[in-house]
Amino acid sequence: MTSAYIFAVSRHRLLTDGDGCTTLVTFNGCPLRCKYCLNKVSWDPLKGRQYTPESLFEEVKIDQLYFLATRGGITFGGGEPLMQAEFIKEFRTLCGPQWRLVAETSLNVPLDNVKTVDPVLDGYIVDIKDLDPAIYKSYTGIDNALVLSNLEWILQYGDSCRVTVRVPHIPNFNTDQDVAKSKERLKAMGVANIDEFNYIIR
Repeated sequence: MTSAYIFAVSRHRLLTDGDGCTTLVTFNGCPLRCKYCLNKVSWDPLKGRQYTPESLFEEVKIDQLYFLATRGGITFGGGEPLMQAEFIKEFRTLCGPQWRLVAETSLNVPLDNVKTVDPVLDGYIVDIKDLDPAIYKSYTGIDNALVLSNLEWILQYGDSCRVTVRVPHIPNFNTDQDVAKSKERLKAMGVANIDEFNYIIR
């Protein structure tokens, strides 16, 4: 039986994790070790509460009317939700096609994981960090080769309109010029929806 550890289920989020009213489901487990990570609890893959797709569906279906009325649904975050590709695929069979399912992801996972979830997702919110390999590795601890190849695959074989790429200004790690270069490269790859923003460090 497929199961996963989830450290939070946050209901009634409006226009922060995709369209409409959403519930954010945050998985444990992440390949990155970002210096300013907001969810360091997610680094331990076995923390949180263990769910099956069925038990998660039973918990979140209370908000189905909100999802249907606002074209909302579930946003899977973390941690790295695409590490739980089979879980997400099975969850789609339970909730049906009317809920929007979105993954907020680094895309730093094997391509097979992306291929598993791509048919069942309505959208991707990709936290790209920075396209410069040295900056990315300095900030996350690993390289970004998988990120770029997975994004290229989605843009080639999926619907680019489903993809929003977040490009942050990261204090002490990238500059305005670095962000501009990332945006230029993303546009050349065919990314139409780019969300540029500033990390707020407290």
